[in-house]
Amino acid sequence: MEYYKEVERSIIKKYRKEIWSKFVKAVSDYKLIEENDNIMVCISGGKDSFLMAKCIEELIKHGKFKFNAHYVVMDPGYNPLNKKKILENAKKLNINIEMFESNIFDVVKDIEESPCYLCARMRRGYLYNKAKELKCNKIALGHHFDDVIETTLLSMFYGSEVKTMLPKLHSTNYKGIELIRPMYLIHEQDIISWKNFNKLNFLNCACRFTEDYSLNKTDSKREEIKKLIKDMKKINKNVDHNIFKSLDNINLDCVLGYNKNKEYHSFLDEYDLED
Repeated sequence: MEYYKEVERSIIKKYRKEIWSKFVKAVSDYKLIEENDNIMVCISGGKDSFLMAKCIEELIKHGKFKFNAHYVVMDPGYNPLNKKKILENAKKLNINIEMFESNIFDVVKDIEESPCYLCARMRRGYLYNKAKELKCNKIALGHHFDDVIETTLLSMFYGSEVKTMLPKLHSTNYKGIELIRPMYLIHEQDIISWKNFNKLNFLNCACRFTEDYSLNKTDSKREEIKKLIKDMKKINKNVDHNIFKSLDNINLDCVLGYNKNKEYHSFLDEYDLED
């Protein structure tokens, strides 16, 4: 059996419970992929996006309805070794990728304040424009369960608000395009296990700046949150699940206030009406 077929088999068989079933559940529960969708699957070069690409391929082959996918890699200015690694992995996994270049790293290299924020914004712009070019109505990103939990706690601890990373959202600037996260329910430890089982080696981070410097502030805060959750799980092994469930079980009768459509609502607004 060819190597990439063994990798595909591992998703469906060995990791059926941990990966495939959770992938299908997220797609179904959140209505992420529907018939006749044209999806741009974004591959960064890491384990998460490559696994997402293989799961989407499997869904195309074994799913109940037809849809189309384009497997796209945006090169923001990777060094030659990282670029080569991405191409080698795509070939090894039999993923027909399209790589297009941008000059993002060159643009932000001299920015001292918030280069990561500018880089992220520029990446989004290039990806949405590429999706328009390919006539895609959806863009798939490889964020997983742990990303959701970590982002939630980052927002609470450092952003002073309760919000999370949604499984899908409409683009505000590119009408008709949705961003979807099919890996939403899959745990990072299971992705790592799948990678190690298949003896795969992916990029951890291909950012030109983290090659030369220490972690940027956002990444260091995320590492801090990762460690916090890991320590909390020693006391309560279900703490990550409980955080996730709480986001689907918010009791608006017991919060001080909330924002809806950019309008703030206080518990005082209806307090006297309850008499």
